[in-house]
Amino acid sequence: MTATVDVTALADLLRRAAQAEILPRFRRLGGEDVRAKSEATDLVTEADEQAERMIKAEAAQLWPQALFLGEESVAAEPALLTGLADVDLAIVVDPVDGTFNFASGIPAFGVMASVVSGGETIAGIIYDPMGDDWVMAEKGGGAWLRRPDGEAQRLQTAEPVALDQMVGMASTGYLPQEKRAEILGNLAKVRFLTNYRCAAHEYRTFAGGHVHYLMYNKLMPWDHLAGTLISQEAGAHAARLDGSPYLPHHLDGGLLVAPDKASWELLRREVFTV
Repeated sequence: MTATVDVTALADLLRRAAQAEILPRFRRLGGEDVRAKSEATDLVTEADEQAERMIKAEAAQLWPQALFLGEESVAAEPALLTGLADVDLAIVVDPVDGTFNFASGIPAFGVMASVVSGGETIAGIIYDPMGDDWVMAEKGGGAWLRRPDGEAQRLQTAEPVALDQMVGMASTGYLPQEKRAEILGNLAKVRFLTNYRCAAHEYRTFAGGHVHYLMYNKLMPWDHLAGTLISQEAGAHAARLDGSPYLPHHLDGGLLVAPDKASWELLRREVFTV
């Protein structure tokens, strides 16, 4: 029998970890509770580490057969990433997405998890601790906003619009400098560009039908697996910038998400050239 993960139980675990380890530390971090990783804006806090520790421990009890990949676990043991291409079952977790915001006292952060099986993402969850609700999807089942009282609302991406009316988000910080300048110039063709420094809230905003595109260059699985599946289940077309499907083991190649394939192709041609 194929091993599975109870997605509702995983969603509840993310919520309990946020309530126990993340929210009590929001705007209460001491200097020793925040550390830089790769650069000054790439941070880890005591909340990230303790929340991941709790999620990992409880996930091991509930789903002992699953490989667990957390952002902080991989930071300590990078070789864990190599298992995603062909693993039977994996749980991928970002304990605090938007750590820079969290550490700065900005209430735009989230807890994300995805379930990977046979080299593809089969479930995704984005929990908002401040709003106390989830955006969730299981492959083939649509994308949903769910609340603790059981209320559920199906999500649908925005209707396509002309290029000069598109509003969206792009993360250009990891692009080579020359390519970044070119793409930033091309973005003058759209109506509006923003960036929340939090993929969790960017994907929630897109899947809810409020913006028309998302673009990312650096593809760490805990940042994008859940949000990409949720977006696709809400009706989006998502692919790497060369047009190939985005898969759990991909770490580069860029990612572009749009309401439909025609919008994706227009954005790729006119703005996000490779």
